[in-house]
Amino acid sequence: MTPDTDRKRIVIKIGSSSLTSMNGELSRRKLEKIVEEVVRLKDDGHDVLLVSSGAVAAGYRKLGCLTRPESLSEKQAAASIGQGLLIETYSDLFISHGYVASQILITRSDFSEENRYNNARNTINVLLDRGIVPIVNENDTITMDFLKFGDNDTLSAKVAGLIDADQLIILSDIDGLYDSDPRKNEDAKLLFEVNEITPEIEASAGDPGSAVGTGGMKSKIEAVKITMASGIPSFLGKSSTVGIIYDAVYKNAVGTYFEPQEDMQNLNQKKQWIAFNSGPEGEVTINHSATEAIIENQTSLEPSAVHSVHGRFRKGAVVKIFDVNGDEIGLGVVNYSSKALDQLINETDIDLEKYEKAAIESEQLVCLLDTAVPAGV
Repeated sequence: MTPDTDRKRIVIKIGSSSLTSMNGELSRRKLEKIVEEVVRLKDDGHDVLLVSSGAVAAGYRKLGCLTRPESLSEKQAAASIGQGLLIETYSDLFISHGYVASQILITRSDFSEENRYNNARNTINVLLDRGIVPIVNENDTITMDFLKFGDNDTLSAKVAGLIDADQLIILSDIDGLYDSDPRKNEDAKLLFEVNEITPEIEASAGDPGSAVGTGGMKSKIEAVKITMASGIPSFLGKSSTVGIIYDAVYKNAVGTYFEPQEDMQNLNQKKQWIAFNSGPEGEVTINHSATEAIIENQTSLEPSAVHSVHGRFRKGAVVKIFDVNGDEIGLGVVNYSSKALDQLINETDIDLEKYEKAAIESEQLVCLLDTAVPAGV
C-alpha cells in the first residue's frame, strides 16, 4: 500500500459478459484476470467484496440448452449448476494466491427484513475483518421475479451501503458513461467525473446493451443514485481494460467516476435500510405545512399533521409519505398501527396522552426530495 493511501472497503460488481466466453461458457481466463487484480488490492491492505453475476450464463449449456433460457424454471435450474461452477473457480484461484473466498447468496427478503439485513451486515463484517473475500450473488435458484433485486447493479449498490464501502466499482462491456449513446453517435464523449445524476444523464443511459446480462446503462445509473445518496463514490469502466480494477481504486483508470457532492446529505445505516430495502406496508398523506417542515427542516411527523391513512400496517412498519397533491415525499417507520393512527387523527375529542410519540420520528424518516434518494427503489 502506498504511504498516503488508507485501507479501503471496495465492492466490485462483475457482469455476466465480463466472465463468459463468446459461446456463453464460464471463461477461466477472465476470472483469472479479475482475481489477480483483486489480489493486488488485498496485498495493498484493502478489503474487497465481489458481487458476481454469471451463474445462469455459466450453467445453461451444462443444462443442455443451446441458448440462454427464457423460462424462469430453466434459468433457475441453470443457475443451480452455474453457481457451483462459478464459486469453485473463484475459490481455487484465490487459494492459489493465498486468500480464501466465501459464498453469500442473497434474496431481496434478506434485505427487506431489518433483522436479516443487520445479520447479513454482521456476517460480512466478520469475513472482511478476517481477510476473506466474500463473493455475493442473488440466489437465482429460488428467487421469484417479483422478489428479485432486478439486477446485480442494484444489488451491488445496496451491498456497498450495507457494509459502509468506500467505493463501488461496476465493470461491464462499456468504457463508462457517455454524454450520448456511443453505439449511435460516433462523436459521443466519455464523462470522466459526474457529481450529479441529472435528467439529461438519465436520458442518455439508453437501453440494455448486452445479450448476456440483465442490466444496461440505465440500471447502472440507478445503482449510482443509491451509492451517491449513501455518500459512496462509484466507478464505471470496461472489464477488459488491463488493470481496470486496481487503477480504478487509485483513480488512474479510464472510465467514469461518480463523486457525491460534499454538501449532499448522506444517509446513515438506518435511513439507508428505510430508503432502499424496507418494503413499505402502507401509506400516509400529510398536510401542506408538514410537507414543508419535513423538506426544509427534517422535522418529525406529528399525528396531527396526518391527513389520511391508506392500507393496513403494524406499529413499527415502514410507510410511504405523500403530500396532499399525491406526490411521494418520503418514507418512515411509523409509531402507530394503521388502525390506531386512523382513530387518532379522526377523534374530535383528542386525548393528548396519545400524542406522546410522533407518528414518525425524524431519525426514522427519509425525505426523498431533500436527499436525492431515488423513489421506488
